[in-house]
Amino acid sequence: MKLIDGNAIAESIIAELTAEVSQLSVKKPVVAFIRIGEDPASVSYVRKKEKTAERIGIGSRLYLLAEDVNKEELFAQIDALNNDPDVNGILIQAPLPKHIDETETFNRVLPSKDVDGFNTLNIGKLCQEDHQGFVACTPAGIVELIERSGIETVGKHVVVLGRSQIVGKPAALLMMRKALPGNATVTVCHSHTKDLPSITRQADVLIAAIGRANFVTGDMVKEGVAVIDVGINRVEDSAKKRGYRLVGDVEFEAVAPKSSHITPVPGGVGPMTVAMLMRNTLRAFKAAKVT
Repeated sequence: MKLIDGNAIAESIIAELTAEVSQLSVKKPVVAFIRIGEDPASVSYVRKKEKTAERIGIGSRLYLLAEDVNKEELFAQIDALNNDPDVNGILIQAPLPKHIDETETFNRVLPSKDVDGFNTLNIGKLCQEDHQGFVACTPAGIVELIERSGIETVGKHVVVLGRSQIVGKPAALLMMRKALPGNATVTVCHSHTKDLPSITRQADVLIAAIGRANFVTGDMVKEGVAVIDVGINRVEDSAKKRGYRLVGDVEFEAVAPKSSHITPVPGGVGPMTVAMLMRNTLRAFKAAKVT
């Protein structure tokens, strides 16, 4: 079993981006973050993204809006950033308050600045295998982990657990595309899938993204499977100072001995998401300079 070190792979990408940004002229890429409210997880995620941008040499701006912000105020802020030539990427930290429609909000961001890859146009480009669009950062990170770990996908059976717009659907599209990694036979499973273990046991590569702690057990996978665990779930643990620990969607202790490759939680997919956001921001900057 090979443990896929997402921290190390993300650091490699960050080093590559840092070297490329250092070669740029005076002007550097800039990413803008919009955070609504004070959700502790959102505060932590945005801070991590700011710190990574700073390490690379990418400028960042943070815009804080109140939890009860109305759609008009939010969209006015997005429009201002869309029209700012110095801003290359815009990220709206999810989840959004219940009174704000996520799809409408993500579509307000110009596709050319949609470094999160959630705009309908960019999702459509992914479907059409148009490589000019931006791919959502977590699925892009999954692909990078697979490629840099030497996991074979051509002709393999990839099973994706979860069909979210953010992870499951784009991950499935990436695995079935006519490129590497890709060219796989893909099955997408969800809450209505019948006899799920019989399908997961067929997987050569299993991508788990359903948000249920330790859902995938040892009897649900075959020997030699490569496992990408996207889940980040809190479970109570009185032995921990904070009262909980983080686990994935995969029961690591039971599944790891049967796996050829497996990502840990934390330290697997998570660090890749931030690294791919920075890569998308640099791409947006370079595309803006060309045009």
